[in-house]
Amino acid sequence: MALVCGSTQGIGFAVASQLAKNGYNLVLMARNEEKLTSAISKLDVSQGQQHQFLIADFSNPSGVKTVIETFVNAGNRVHVLVNNTGGPKGGLIKDATPEEFINTFNQHLICNHILMQAVNPGMIADGFGRIINIISTSVKQPLPNLGVSNTIRGAVANWSKTLAGELGQYGITVNNVLPGATNTSRLTEIAGVKSGKTGQTVAEIFEEMGGETPMNRIAEPEEVAAAVCFLASTEASYINGINLPVDGGRTKCL
Repeated sequence: MALVCGSTQGIGFAVASQLAKNGYNLVLMARNEEKLTSAISKLDVSQGQQHQFLIADFSNPSGVKTVIETFVNAGNRVHVLVNNTGGPKGGLIKDATPEEFINTFNQHLICNHILMQAVNPGMIADGFGRIINIISTSVKQPLPNLGVSNTIRGAVANWSKTLAGELGQYGITVNNVLPGATNTSRLTEIAGVKSGKTGQTVAEIFEEMGGETPMNRIAEPEEVAAAVCFLASTEASYINGINLPVDGGRTKCL
């Protein structure tokens, strides 16, 4: 069974769709029941898969804890956990409020930790687990005007690396996938803000972003999902504790 967070749209939905095609039973987790119902209706069931969803708002970690513990205590075992949630608004780090850092830390690192603590005993018992965190290339190279995001993404990356060292002995791998500019509503929102400041169209901004990569285009969510699904597979059994950029070669560092 695979649990995918933020799975009603964008990268999260693309990951859930591909895992379903690979035969997994999916558990979608997000805050909007209507969107969850719509998303789950689109997942592959040709191999007898049975999908379900959990409603949780990552701005409320205690609510996430109640939902996932209730689910696990009912006897459900999760073997693949994909931590994924939308990033905070952009802005210069010098202008960020303490509350912005605290809220983003809770939504990302604390909720990731709560979910991991709930599902890892089952993974340990079965000798198999995959924990995959969708983060950002900013953990390798901070991105301009995303001060809060850069800071918290780095914290999540180090949490993940530490966890990989602790759980590897149980057959559990912990890895991070780092998307670059990807064709999602999140990127459209960021481009919209820039458009309002520069007068460029969103399409022009996307083209500009794509031009920053050797591939000369932005990514599609399915391309990021392919990396996640590989790390979730048995073929990736000896890949542990890495940051895998899926950015078309944009990030300059190794």
